[in-house]
Parts: sequence; structure tokens; C-alpha cells
Amino acid sequence: MSDSGQMTGGGERLPSSVGAKHDFDAAEIGALAHLYRGEVYRSTIWRTRLDATTNWSVVTLGLALSMSYANPDASPAPLLLVGWLIAVFLIFEARRYRYFNVWRARCRWIETNFYAPLLLRSHRPEPGPWQDVLAQDYLTPQYHISFWRALGRRIRRNYGYIFAFQAFAYVGKIVIHPTPLESFSEFWTRTGVGQVPGVVIIGVGVVFHAVWIWIAIWSRRLDRAKHLHRDGVAGMG
Repeated sequence: MSDSGQMTGGGERLPSSVGAKHDFDAAEIGALAHLYRGEVYRSTIWRTRLDATTNWSVVTLGLALSMSYANPDASPAPLLLVGWLIAVFLIFEARRYRYFNVWRARCRWIETNFYAPLLLRSHRPEPGPWQDVLAQDYLTPQYHISFWRALGRRIRRNYGYIFAFQAFAYVGKIVIHPTPLESFSEFWTRTGVGQVPGVVIIGVGVVFHAVWIWIAIWSRRLDRAKHLHRDGVAGMG
């Protein structure tokens, strides 16, 4: 006996026409167009939230520079403290990036699998595995990227430059204020803050910057390994 349909999860049999491959009709294309517009809007909103935390980091670094460089006798401590504050903003932004990446990935998925074939003369967009992947992502929403990969991406895009500028500004403050540096022993004296010796301050700073550099490199390797395979929902990230 021939099978007249396919089974659903509840054991009911659907007509053979359901789930069969067919060209998109005008109504389906219109629905996909509205869906794409909605995803673009959501990704734009979350992109704005990403820009906000980056702006906070730049502004706070600017304030620290103003306080430390306003007077030759001013303490370089604000340049140290701002590094930790920027790290907190980085954590906020990495969390926001995970949400943003959900909408961005869906937009990119529709662009590459629907609109790109639509624009190519030799191809036509047809329902297929890409449609099932997108449907599954709506049925069971999930992050497409881990927190550490998101952290690394934001470091490589923005925060690496901010941290590097903060480090150079701190060293510059030590070298030129209150007078140009004349000896290496004087360098250790100037880097001390209160009862904390300079060697401890420099050691913590080296570890801090080494950690974010390592995260940037390590996450880059993860991204390269992941993007070798584009199948499944995970490939959308």
C-alpha cells in the first residue's frame, strides 16, 4: 500500500501535499518580506544598545584623561580605575551582543538563502533545509554564540583599542608628569598608589591586559573553527 501522507509528532497523518517542495507564492514571499523587515528592526534596536555601552566606555576614559592630565601633580589613579569600569561595560556589551546576534543571524540567513537567490538570474529561492533551520530557530529560540565568543568579538571590534589607549595614556602620564622621567627606579616610585607598591600595580596591569588579548585571540580561533560549517541553527551565529 502506498503512503498517502506523512506522520506528525502526534501520530496524525497529513496530506501528501503538506511539506512537499514547491515554489514560493506571492503571499509567502510577502510574509517573508515582512518577517525580514521585523528582524532588521529588532537588530537595529539592539545595535543601538551596543553603541550606548561603547559610548559610555569612551566618555569615562575621556573623563579619566581629563582628570589625570589636567595638572602635572594629578594622580594617575583615575586611569587605573577606569580600566576596570570599562571592563564592566564590556561585560554588559557582550551580554547585549548575544541578543543582537540572534536577530542579526536571522537577517543574514534570510538574505543569503532567500534574497540572494531571488536576485540571481540563474537561481530561484525555493523552500528547503534553510527554511527548516529558520523555523526551528523560531520554535526553540536560542543564542547562536557563547558569552566568551561575544566578549572576544567586542574586544576585537572596539574594546581592544580602548584598553590599548588607556594603557598608553597611563604610561604616558607616568613618563611625563610631574617632570620627564629620568631613571627607571623613579618609574617604580611613580607607579605606586598609596600603600600599594608600583611593582604590584604594574603586575596587575600586565595580567589584566594579557587576559583581554588572550580572550581576543582565543575567541577568534573559535569563530574561525565554527564558521567552517554553516549547517544547522548553530551556523547562523
